[in-house]
Amino acid sequence: MEAKEKLWNSNYKKVMAVNFCLFFSFYLITPLLPLYLSETFHSTKDIIGFVLSGYILLALAARPFSGYIADTFNRKKVLLVCVLVNFLMFGSYLAASSLLLFTIVRTLHGAPFGACTVANSTMAIDVLPSSRRTEGIGLYGLSNNLGSAFAPTIGILIYKYTNNFQLLFWLAFAVAALGLWAAGSIKAPVKEQIRDKKKLSWDRFFLLQGWAIAANMLMFGYCYGVLSSYLAIYGKEKLGITSGTGTYFMLLAIGLMASRIQGARALRKGRLIGNALEGILISTVGYTIFIAWPSMIGYYGSAILIGLGNGHIWPAFQNMIINLAENNRRATANSTLLTSWDLGMGLGILLGGVFSENFGYSTAFWSSVGFHLVGVATFIWITRKHYLKNALR
Repeated sequence: MEAKEKLWNSNYKKVMAVNFCLFFSFYLITPLLPLYLSETFHSTKDIIGFVLSGYILLALAARPFSGYIADTFNRKKVLLVCVLVNFLMFGSYLAASSLLLFTIVRTLHGAPFGACTVANSTMAIDVLPSSRRTEGIGLYGLSNNLGSAFAPTIGILIYKYTNNFQLLFWLAFAVAALGLWAAGSIKAPVKEQIRDKKKLSWDRFFLLQGWAIAANMLMFGYCYGVLSSYLAIYGKEKLGITSGTGTYFMLLAIGLMASRIQGARALRKGRLIGNALEGILISTVGYTIFIAWPSMIGYYGSAILIGLGNGHIWPAFQNMIINLAENNRRATANSTLLTSWDLGMGLGILLGGVFSENFGYSTAFWSSVGFHLVGVATFIWITRKHYLKNALR
């Protein structure tokens, strides 16, 4: 095979490293923030939900604009600015000495984090050879899967033995610095910048053709928002699992990796619909047994199933929405997918806190099952048909 068709070229590896550092630093602290807010500022459950959902507002605002900017200007420069600001935000956590300051920092962090995910995933598409793009997009997600799955495990272990949140913030700051270095070393391909002289419209910031996929992603984001934010407290208070959250995310990571690798062959053959539906159904079973089978088997078994399911959903959905966009709208397509996931995550964190405070954790997690079942029906009857009718390639 010619060198230009090589999947694991040096730039692709660097983009993967940037993505891993981005998600590792972010999720190193995220699952422990409910405990941090509770122990440090004595926050109630609904206040915790409000504070932790704040970053979603800025991420939602930043992602559509970052998609437009990355499609319009030099993507390497856009990526570097985004990663630099994200790096600086981690230093701000160390200076947030009150609940108000922490809320401000957490909320502001949403903008660079959201922009980074759009700019870097679009850079990944640019550095991949066209003949390996579908497969490469599927494997690209391994980097954020590994980061977001293993980081909580490491963070929880560090906290368990040190009881020191400041150490975790410093470690996140250091990993973000490595991501900044990796981003600076990427040699991005030179691409002609296409300037659209038409009037700005919603379609410049949101891929309207991807509305059905976005709606599905919102539902699945809600489910994961509830799970990731309230897993540790639920496990401790309802199941008596005081140190099992790290193991849960480790099993989730194993499921994610297994399905990403196993699904790469199906993606190479273009089996996007089948991959997506398989993942959706597996995840639905995972969320159901998590709450319907309150035991060690149900708890840890759900981690593997949700990991397997999400590992199929993400690459299939990302390839699908990119196939609905023109080449100069790739960043907008990525931002649409990620924005919908963020919106769902934010709703899950916020409503999960409200449900937990007023009706108990069971209600919050059953709402996830309900959303996933609606997601199954939506994909089969709406999203699948819309994609097959409108896909450009």
